[in-house]
Order: sequence, then structure tokens, then C-alpha cells
Amino acid sequence: MNEQFRVAQKIGLMFRPEIKLPKDIKDWAISQLHSDSTALGISTKNEKVKPWPESMQPDLEKRARLWRLYRENRKKERERIDGQELASAKQANRQNNLMREKDEMKFAHRNVYGNDQIRMRFMSFWANHFTIGNTFDNESLIGHAMEEAILANLNGSFSEMLYKVTTHPGMLIYLDNIWSAGEESRQTIDCRKNVDCQSGLNDNLGRELLELHTVSPNAGYSETDIRQTAKVLAGWGAYFDMPLSEMKEMAGTTNHWDVYKQRYAEPGNKKVLGKVIGVGKGGLRQLIDHLASHENTVLHLSTKLCHHFVSDNPQKKDIDYVANSWRQSNGDLDQIHSAVIDRAINSKDEKFQWPMTWLFQILRLSNATYIKGWEDLYNYDNQLMDVEKIFEELGQSFWSTRQPDGYSSKKEEWLSGEMFERRLRFASAIYNVGLPKTSPEQIMERIGANITTRNLVESAGKTRRVRFIALMCSPELMGLNSV
Repeated sequence: MNEQFRVAQKIGLMFRPEIKLPKDIKDWAISQLHSDSTALGISTKNEKVKPWPESMQPDLEKRARLWRLYRENRKKERERIDGQELASAKQANRQNNLMREKDEMKFAHRNVYGNDQIRMRFMSFWANHFTIGNTFDNESLIGHAMEEAILANLNGSFSEMLYKVTTHPGMLIYLDNIWSAGEESRQTIDCRKNVDCQSGLNDNLGRELLELHTVSPNAGYSETDIRQTAKVLAGWGAYFDMPLSEMKEMAGTTNHWDVYKQRYAEPGNKKVLGKVIGVGKGGLRQLIDHLASHENTVLHLSTKLCHHFVSDNPQKKDIDYVANSWRQSNGDLDQIHSAVIDRAINSKDEKFQWPMTWLFQILRLSNATYIKGWEDLYNYDNQLMDVEKIFEELGQSFWSTRQPDGYSSKKEEWLSGEMFERRLRFASAIYNVGLPKTSPEQIMERIGANITTRNLVESAGKTRRVRFIALMCSPELMGLNSV
């Protein structure tokens, strides 16, 4: 594989046929970190690439309103209200009130048609690192967190991204922090007087903040550190069905991304990994800054970045290079991501690609139309599979109900016979209904396919379909033996 495509496979999403290949791949890759990140996609009518409709990407306030309508309509369904009212409730919930399908399609479109492929890859990495699974009907918030907490902060500091993700209502709901109350908070003290009241500290988010999002168990933190972290987090967040008037009275705001309930907060200073954290809302910012700059966070995330982008078995020198960039820049993500790009280019090691990344790459290479246009989102007679179903069949969806540790970057997790058979089925379906506009021979010539891949395609058979499948599922296009 030639250098442009080798790099674009490792850290990007491959080049579409109409895109002129850059002469200096490193300069191009670094410039991609600040490329225009307009959400692009296709309509159903003409399949021309254009900006994603504003009406299909509402802000958090509107999502909260839609969520409340969804819950009201679900209540009607549970109460088995008959007639047109029930039919209207079901229709509204399917097509209007839940954002999941729109967000999944927008994400797919951005990856297939967007001009910011490296930004998309880093967004996906961090969206997986800061896993927000679908629970308590928070699926409508996942896409917003990816766009506004992660992508919008991709050029800032890691500390800022960490703070925005940690305080995002999607994360606070997912890990139960919205109900967490300090052991000595007014809420818990008053609750003890009522036998029907339950209130207490929930350490789910505190545990994951230390274990997964920052320092990792290598920091040697204790259960006391976890409890102290949970106490800092106590009071953050509110469920979307809380009346706005009550939220305003309790937290002084109607902004769901800034809800801090003083009544639920643990009084007094806390101490986490030797750092004294002050009282009140500002305590979380102190804790986040402390964890973001911690040496164990630097090493943990530098290793994880290298494992995802550089090599299936990253060398210490590559990890050290990224870690040094982290330290010298005080956690500036532009500098960190630039260091990852440098290491990915300089390392000739193979890097096996996630099923999701592989799918986007082969769609871009072949110029196939396999993702529905937005006007066809609810056309269930269309030959094309719904985007939600595509991700589920791949075994990789950011909107699924899943564990907080996210999807593994280890190739062993994705190399089973079943997972390979899924790729074969997808390649076949893409050829059959996606109508690739670029032949296997054209693709091999453009990417500079190696002799092993060319022989594989040649031996697969005479029909264009079997050659297409053989190429798309070749080791080279999955990230193996690509040099």
C-alpha cells in the first residue's frame, strides 16, 4: 500500500476517489486536526453531499423537551390508550422524540462523506474512551456528547474535554450520578428521617473516572480515593423529567449541562490521591485538573492512543514520545494528537482496524452508497439496512447498552471466524445494494495494493462481485500486512 493510503488507513478513513492525494502526508494529517468540521451527508433525492440539516441536530435544551415528550408518550403506551392518540404517540416517539437514529445516521454520514477524516477518527477514539452506554433512555444524549463534549473540545486541553464529558448529562445519567447524594448532605440527613426515603452516595462515576478515564489502577488508588471522588461528584446532574422550575430552585439553572444540586453535595474538603479538593461546585474542576495532569493518566492514555493508532504492539519509544508531548504541552490535545500522527507515520507496524472503521474506509474507497440519505431515514422498504442495524450487525455501536470500558483495540477481539464472516456479508451487501462506483482493479491501483492482495483478488474468481469481496476483506484492507 502506498504511503498516502497506509497513513490514511492507520489514522484516517481513506481517500474518496474524487480526492487528490496529498504530496506531503504528514503536513496533510496535521492540518486535518484543524480542518473544517461541518457535518456532511447526503439527501435521498439526489445523493449530493451537502451540510447536514440543522433541524436534525437540535441542542441540548430541545433534546430535553423531546425526551420528556417521549416519556409522556411511553406512559400512554403503557396505559394502553386506544385509538388515534396511541398511534400518534408511537409515531412521534419513533420519528420525532428520540434522537438516536438521527444521530447514528449523522455519525455515519460524517465518516463516509466528511472532509475531516482524522478529526472523526480521534472523535471516535475519545467517544469510546469516555463510553456512554444506552441506559435509562439516555440514547438521545450520546450523539450530543460526542459532538459537543468531545469534538468541540478536540483542539483544547485534555482537562477541558474531561470536564465537559464528566459533567455531560449523558454521562451523569449513564453512571447513576444524578441520584448520588453525599453521606452528610442535607438530602441524606433529611432522608434518614423518612422510612420511605432512600438516599446515599453512588460511586459508579467516581470509580470509572479513576479506573478508566484517567489514572488507571496503576496509580494505586484506594477504595477511600474512590469514595472521596464520589463525594466530589455528589450533587452533579439531574434526570430530564425533573420539572425545570424545581431544577431552577435546586440548582439555580435550567441548563442540564450545569446542574449542581447543593442539597445533595457532600460538605467539607475531600482528598483524592494526595490532593485536597475544596468544597462546592468548583471542587470538581480542581479534581479534574489534578487527574488530567497526573503522571499515571499521561502514561495510561499515551499507551492507549498508541495501541489504537500506531501499532497492535506499540513500542516503548512511541509511547514515550506521546507521553513527553503530553507533559511538555500540559495536556494540549493538538500537540498530543500531532505526536500520535508522527508515531503512526514513522511506525511501519500494522494496525488492525475496528469493524466500524473498516466499513467507513471501504465505503469511501469504493464510492458506494450503502448508508441511507436523511430523507429516507424512516423508509423501511428501502433495500438499504437501517444505520442502527448496521452498527449492531458489525458488533460495534456507540449507542448500544454496553460496559464502561468501551470496545477493545486489540485485534484478537475482532479476529474470530464470526467477526470475519460478518465482514464478508457486509462486503457482499455493499456490492449488491450499495452499487460501488469504483472497480476492484481501480481501487488496487489507486492504493498501491501489495502483490499478496493482488494475487488474492485474482484467484478469487472472474466475477467483479467476488473480486470486490476478496479485496475488501483482504488482510491489507483490514490493517494486516499493509506494507
